[in-house]
Amino acid sequence: MATTASIPSLVSVASVTLEVADVEAARRFYTAFGVDTHIRLRASEAPSTGFRGFTMALTVSGPATVDGFVAAAVEAGAAVLKPAAKSLWGYGGVVQAPDGTIWKIATSAKKDTGPATREIDEVVLLLGVEDVKATKQFYVGRGLTVAKSFGGKYAEFAPGQAGLVKLALYKRRGLAKDLGVPADGTGSHRLVLGSTADAFTDPDGFAWEAAAPLTPAPSTTPARS
Repeated sequence: MATTASIPSLVSVASVTLEVADVEAARRFYTAFGVDTHIRLRASEAPSTGFRGFTMALTVSGPATVDGFVAAAVEAGAAVLKPAAKSLWGYGGVVQAPDGTIWKIATSAKKDTGPATREIDEVVLLLGVEDVKATKQFYVGRGLTVAKSFGGKYAEFAPGQAGLVKLALYKRRGLAKDLGVPADGTGSHRLVLGSTADAFTDPDGFAWEAAAPLTPAPSTTPARS
């Protein structure tokens, strides 16, 4: 049975950093894909094989917008893991970026009610974990608030005031199956989360760092003489 809450989390995801082998190549890809403002990139040579245990998911307005994002990703060099198609819950597809990160683009709408756009309604980070209940309690202990919970299968946390990305937990094998990849994998997740609180590491090895404050943009107001 699902449980829900509407209270914002005291701790939330302030940033998502993907660790990649080639930062400039990844930046070009994510700019072309259209998600560059939602992630950060940094260089890493940490070894990683197979499934890294997470996916980034984009929720958009309709099937045409899903198709547009998938096409942009493929044109920029992504591989299609699951072609965009209708399902019981809506319409969506799965692609893998050249750096190895898996992205799911989906909508709950089965028909378009308007033209395709490049707008993203929601960005969700899905962590594949061994024990959803235990990891959920770990995060509750760190200050996150559960927004939705379906027993030991899935949990979703309420975003904090600074939360730009929604965090959710899914069984690792279930997530891999949904993405169309084998569940096995070793090494680095190649993912670091910026926390609105202190640094910590969760039971499945996902690392959180204290998020660096955003630097204000320089003023464009001309100086008075």
